Amino acid sequence: MRFALKTTLLVLCGAAALSAADAPRRLRIPYEMFHLENGLTVIVHEDHSVPIATVNTWYHVGSARERPGRTGLAHFFEHLMFEGSKNVPEGSFDRWLEAVGGSNNASTTEDRTNYYEDVPASAVELPLFLESDRMAHLLDTLTPQKVDGQRDVVKNERRQSVENAPYGMADIYLNNALYPPDHPYHWPVIGSMDDLSAATLADMSEFFRRYYAPGNACVVVAGDVDAKEVRALAEKWFGDVPAGAPVEPMGTRPVRLDAETRLVYEDQVQLPRLYLRWPTPPTYAPADAALDAASSVLAGGKNARLYKRLVYELQVAQDVSAYQASKPLVSSFDVVVTARSGHTLEEIRALVDEEIEKLRTEPPTERELERFQNQAEAAFLRRLERVAGKADQLNAYLFLAGNPDFFEEDLARYRALSTFDVQAAVKRYLGSARLALSVVPTGKASLALAKSEVAK
Repeated sequence: MRFALKTTLLVLCGAAALSAADAPRRLRIPYEMFHLENGLTVIVHEDHSVPIATVNTWYHVGSARERPGRTGLAHFFEHLMFEGSKNVPEGSFDRWLEAVGGSNNASTTEDRTNYYEDVPASAVELPLFLESDRMAHLLDTLTPQKVDGQRDVVKNERRQSVENAPYGMADIYLNNALYPPDHPYHWPVIGSMDDLSAATLADMSEFFRRYYAPGNACVVVAGDVDAKEVRALAEKWFGDVPAGAPVEPMGTRPVRLDAETRLVYEDQVQLPRLYLRWPTPPTYAPADAALDAASSVLAGGKNARLYKRLVYELQVAQDVSAYQASKPLVSSFDVVVTARSGHTLEEIRALVDEEIEKLRTEPPTERELERFQNQAEAAFLRRLERVAGKADQLNAYLFLAGNPDFFEEDLARYRALSTFDVQAAVKRYLGSARLALSVVPTGKASLALAKSEVAK
């Protein structure tokens, strides 16, 4: 989900490659938005090209709303929400949707939790009922046994996707080092094993009452639907859900590094990998778009600078990636390189620093910037081919910008981007103060950067 959201934040930029005479028309997705008396926001986008519909619900809560000692609750609820509610017996959520030809899924990030259902348009009332029932009545049937059952599922997911996955602990070590212990991004979305073991039914109930309320949610209905009919259905199913207490916005939480910190951990991997991470401005802040472009210049394809030099020309690396991980509280810029057998991470670091220094002293070429813009636009348009993509983007823009119709404003950030903007962003944010994490095969600490400390 994080990649999909990131793509949609990058993509509104391809028109910069066009001449003034070919300037594109204003990009917008028509919608109607209304609010129920209990605070629930509902957005409707009509698209009658295909008889399908999607219901996309965002709760404005993720792991950033948790506290030390009780982490992982937001993601825990992503599982518990499918365990039945007052009028939906356990196991019926998926079964009823499948019976009408629908599908569903969910995801959790640091900042929001998303649930969505894709159904034939004639069955759009079903997911609205299902979402309303678990919003209003999940706690009516939540038991210690259900919590314990999903606790085991989540802990096993952490083992598989983090602890036992190659390089799986890297992001946890990086965030532990980058963010202070009380920073909302310090702990992983999935939580710690100790906190998952300690979570009680009382903890889960308190968290749900606080954040799973209509005033902290938005439901987008998109597809072959009628806005008036959707409004009536929203009133019917969500209108009597208790409002809940207001949730205060978090604001930004910038962090600062004063010097380079080198860390190392040994893992059950075959090849050493280098992670470089810098703190950068939050989503939509100045330089956010320019750093997107910088990541593309460095590693956005086989012709990008780092990829071409390290993988093809010198053949010292197996793969290279770079990205601006935009988030609403604070972002980070990452460069990740897996070394080929026989090469050290010190060798890799020196080559990466050479390419970044070139961007600091000279701007990228117009061709490099244009390539980034064209690739980003193409990715965005592909996402908008499906009503599910449009629904999720409307929800994202409302959450991140306070305006579902933020398409043109987002586009303007990229249209105004120049090669000198990219250079300026690299000079300001991609300096010597950073995290440098070496992940090396067990017993081969000599492949790590010099003077690295064991990651904690």
